[in-house]
Amino acid sequence: MRSKSNKLLFILTTTLLFGACKKQEDKVYFVGGTPPVLTASQADSIPLAYANATQEAVKLTWTNPNYQFNNGLSSQDVSYTLEIDTVGSNFTNPNREIVSISKDLSVSITNAQLNDYLLNQLALAVGVPHNLQFRITSAIAKNAVPLMSNTIQLLATPYAIPPKVKLPVDGKLFLVGSATAGGWANPVPVPSQQFTQVDPTHYTITVSLVGGQEYLFIPVNGDWSHKYAVKDKTLAGLSSGGDFGYDYSDNFPGPAAGGTYTINVDFQRGKFTVTQ
Repeated sequence: MRSKSNKLLFILTTTLLFGACKKQEDKVYFVGGTPPVLTASQADSIPLAYANATQEAVKLTWTNPNYQFNNGLSSQDVSYTLEIDTVGSNFTNPNREIVSISKDLSVSITNAQLNDYLLNQLALAVGVPHNLQFRITSAIAKNAVPLMSNTIQLLATPYAIPPKVKLPVDGKLFLVGSATAGGWANPVPVPSQQFTQVDPTHYTITVSLVGGQEYLFIPVNGDWSHKYAVKDKTLAGLSSGGDFGYDYSDNFPGPAAGGTYTINVDFQRGKFTVTQ
């Protein structure tokens, strides 16, 4: 009886050991890869022109990172992220342009696309040359094992384009809504609820707002024909700023707490900010 028990124990132990060894042998782990090498079709500068809006401004190409695991080359799809920033910011600028690219080892950027990145994302001045930096980061399996490329620098001068949001015809802008002292009564009291025009595409106002309420911008005082609003007032963080447009459907959500706030409106980029 003891002999049979010992034999059974031996078989069970051997099976467990074999299984453990098998699992160890089957374990797949990352061995290494090569950071992508990034190159550009332009050597020093990217000539941008409105007349060439649909034409290629620059083509960026990079090498395969060749992700390797202990069982050979990775068969997983590789995704890439292109970052564009100004020299000196070193990709720390929260407004840097970030473009997601699937599988491809190159990307072609048109004049219009790059100009839009510079004006509406990086908020760079028109007609002024800017030193830009580009880099690619590769990754697999939901941004795992990122490999970063070299950085290349190119000079580009953005050109003027029509604003993203239609401008007030007569250069005036007014604030109306339950978040204001005047409520939804239209016309609104002036000058307390009239914006100051900083330049053709920028307006600002410093005003006392009622907490937890809403508002709109209107181009003509006393007229409800048109308005500036947001698409979805439920978006998180929108009370502090975001995108707006001409005759959008939703009111701007006001700050949760009442107080004095400054509202800045950028028609060129279609953005607004609210700061206390």
